[in-house]
Amino acid sequence: MVDQKYGLRNVLCTIVVVTMVGVSVLSVQNASAQDPQFSQYYAAPVYLNPGLVGINQRGRAGINYRNQWPSIDANFVTYSFSLDYNFEDYDSSVGIIANSDSEGLAGLNSTSLGLLYAYQVRLNHKWTFRPGVELGYYWRDINFDKLTFGDQFDQTGQVRAVTQETFNTGLSANFFDLSLGGVVFNEQAWLGYSVHHILEPNQSINGGSAPLPRKYSLQGGYKIPFTAISAKAQRSVKGRERSFTPSFNYRQQGNFKQLDLGLYFTLEPILLGLWYRGVPIESLRGIANNEAMIAMVGFSKNDLTIGYSFDYTISDLGIGTGGAHEISIVYAFSLADPRKPAREVRELRCPIPFIF
Repeated sequence: MVDQKYGLRNVLCTIVVVTMVGVSVLSVQNASAQDPQFSQYYAAPVYLNPGLVGINQRGRAGINYRNQWPSIDANFVTYSFSLDYNFEDYDSSVGIIANSDSEGLAGLNSTSLGLLYAYQVRLNHKWTFRPGVELGYYWRDINFDKLTFGDQFDQTGQVRAVTQETFNTGLSANFFDLSLGGVVFNEQAWLGYSVHHILEPNQSINGGSAPLPRKYSLQGGYKIPFTAISAKAQRSVKGRERSFTPSFNYRQQGNFKQLDLGLYFTLEPILLGLWYRGVPIESLRGIANNEAMIAMVGFSKNDLTIGYSFDYTISDLGIGTGGAHEISIVYAFSLADPRKPAREVRELRCPIPFIF
């Protein structure tokens, strides 16, 4: 039975959940735009879901880098930096995230800055719920230096001349955005849901109309210890956690659908991961939605976790694209009195990998 002292909090959380569900059932507009993605999605928790802000019950700084299709001109390079902290006395967490994404062929640059807040609710002695919100601001423009035009090529197909094309250097877009998210978890399982771009802002850089479609994401997983003792008992033996964690991350944005499905292996201090990305029962414009097989290796020690992953392209584009390389660095810290036991020790800790 839920304690009465949690009643008001539960009402607040119910309102947030109903709002999120209401937004989700609205029609998704057909559009080709999609957000950058990280294969190591739980190494970028603030980017994934506002409800994951401060979920390690301490502080955390993270850097993520992704270079997709480096062997061709149409590559994508994405950076993300986040900083979040949990304020135990207020059951609240705050965070900030900065993202930068560039598309090689089109020369399109996108930069965003987001402020995040999450509130922690102890539903009962086994389950915890964390709703969160993000307010973001975006800048988008074109880098003309990366573009080539017909008058620059000679008879052999080599770029020899300076283009005579003239450009409107004011091609840019700036807009605010709003995102909601939440996660419910116990000692071994979690389920999260988020809706990004609720306002569907106009992202057109030439004064037209190009709404940025909402992105819906559902994430979850279940941690299974290799031994018969609980995950909490394993954590009491420093550096000895042995577990594997099936996990998934499904997202839909416009007519684009994608699913990451696979396993994390935690053999502290080593982390391993293997996933499949795609939705094999779906196709887009007649092309089967099989994108990549992903392998990850990581190392964690003294609150520092470093991960590297490679996407092996299995779509029709082929491995000639160079796949995708991704690096994550996460550092956990605490500003609390060291003589006071950390909240993650006294209460439930979310079992998501990379959340330390």
